[in-house]
Amino acid sequence: MTDIYDKITEISKRRGFFWPSFDIYGSASGFYDYGPLGTKLIKNIKSKWRDYYINKESFDEIISTTIMSEDVFRASGHLDGFEDAMTECNNCNKSFRADHLVEDFTEEQADSLSNQKIYELIKENEVSCPACGGELGEVYNFNLMFKTSIGPGTGRNGYLRPETAQGMFVDFPYLQDTNRGKLPFGVVQIGRAYRNEISPRQGVIRLREFLQMEAEVFVKPGEKNHPSFSKVKDEKVKLYSIDQQEEKEGKPQKIKLEEALKSGLIGSEILAYYIGLTKKFLLDLGIDQSKLRFRQHLDEERAHYAEDCWDAEAKSDRFGWIELAGISDRTNYDLKKHGKNSNQDLRAFDKYKEPKKIEKKVISPNMDKLGPKFKDKSKKIAESLKDIRPEKMEKLLDKEKFEIEIDGEKFKLDDRYVEVEKKIEKRSGERFYPHVIEPSYGLDRITYITIEHSYDEDVLDEEKRKVIRFNKIVSPIDVAVFPLIEDKKLLNKSQKVIDSLDNELNTVYDESGSIGRRYRRQDEIGTPYCITIDHQTIEDNTVTIRERDSTDQIRVKISDINTTINKLTKNKVKFNELTSSPT
Repeated sequence: MTDIYDKITEISKRRGFFWPSFDIYGSASGFYDYGPLGTKLIKNIKSKWRDYYINKESFDEIISTTIMSEDVFRASGHLDGFEDAMTECNNCNKSFRADHLVEDFTEEQADSLSNQKIYELIKENEVSCPACGGELGEVYNFNLMFKTSIGPGTGRNGYLRPETAQGMFVDFPYLQDTNRGKLPFGVVQIGRAYRNEISPRQGVIRLREFLQMEAEVFVKPGEKNHPSFSKVKDEKVKLYSIDQQEEKEGKPQKIKLEEALKSGLIGSEILAYYIGLTKKFLLDLGIDQSKLRFRQHLDEERAHYAEDCWDAEAKSDRFGWIELAGISDRTNYDLKKHGKNSNQDLRAFDKYKEPKKIEKKVISPNMDKLGPKFKDKSKKIAESLKDIRPEKMEKLLDKEKFEIEIDGEKFKLDDRYVEVEKKIEKRSGERFYPHVIEPSYGLDRITYITIEHSYDEDVLDEEKRKVIRFNKIVSPIDVAVFPLIEDKKLLNKSQKVIDSLDNELNTVYDESGSIGRRYRRQDEIGTPYCITIDHQTIEDNTVTIRERDSTDQIRVKISDINTTINKLTKNKVKFNELTSSPT
């Protein structure tokens, strides 16, 4: 039986939403191009997202490079930790995502399991190669980044970015200056990211090159509130917490955001705010509220940089619950790592109203003792000692001797070589690493789910009709214009109607085939309104407007058509509130 995914894929290829990239050469899984309709749909989704984050939240937008030096990803942790579990067939040598194979063949949730445990499950359940039935090899980690060279020869190593976020973190000094050093502030970016997925098998749901819409909100560590929380506090959301996931019969609960915050279910007001904002945004696109939930990341699956994370997940007919967006508290992880690895100060400065006297503990290496004892290594030892937190050093000094390791070499020390001093400093403010709240959206997945949740079938004139009931704000085409037949007078009137419509309206013209067939073509791509020029138009300068969802029609004067269509597409009036113009 053909499912919704197959129907949408067929329509998308035939009508121009999306299709496999470089298909004439056999394509490759994980790469898709967007056709004319898909490009318009994505443009409308981006526009709505920008309306939320730029127009309403007053965030700045930047464009950073998709290729970055290896240093960036060494600092961010992607070079060592951005990996998936992989296994290869011993017979045909094809590679597979090992945890996904286990999940397909068993009821185990395998993405958080160790490689050894995944391999044991493959053996226990006799999981074989999906391609040839051969035996699968051991499970090992595969780094998902695409590597390249910057410049010819032995130039610097570079990587295609796995997320747009890193560009905003490494640009923090400039962004802080443009915001005059004030916190909080937000920055957004829409762009491409790249992940060399092992075996992407879910169409536009899992891609090797994909589109992201990300916001980074830089805040003071102890101030994770939001001035507009009152606007979303009564919003009811379906939350699927860690506790509920770990219960045998655990289910998501529908709860007001204010209650979720007070009960500690959501850790901070700002996280709760962006969960509410994300829900509103997704519903505006037409995503089905009954198929939307927010799931908290389990401890073992949470990214290395996140203190807490909630995914907006939508139910797909074929793929089950899929992640559309993640709202994360990244703490100060990224700025701290990039600051340390670049030797640049990525801290913010908070100026006090009045200078303060502050007692500070300072580690003081005794070079008079270190020098004679450790000679040329004394400087490195002193630097390492300064990197230790004063509180930890005090505990070490309580012992008779303690040990530190530098470049694999161990050094035994005691209180003759270092002490913790207390100093009084007069400060006008303090420097600190801002924390980052990140609402991150997968544009390709959102685009697909918007289509799937808008797809419908009904019966019209005893014939099955396929219709995509897009919300008008995202519909690729606003209005279609048809002459009833290919008559010169009707064609001329049709052109006058098109000329009268605003340029900002996405308008198409179609004179091919019966009027019924033309209506069906527009229903199939989600066009909300069709204007038909018929013989009565010649007599009284009126045209019909047909609504997609109800298929009802009204007659409107050509002189009123632009105003009427604009009101309809901008939701200023409902179709059933309109009446035909007097003739």
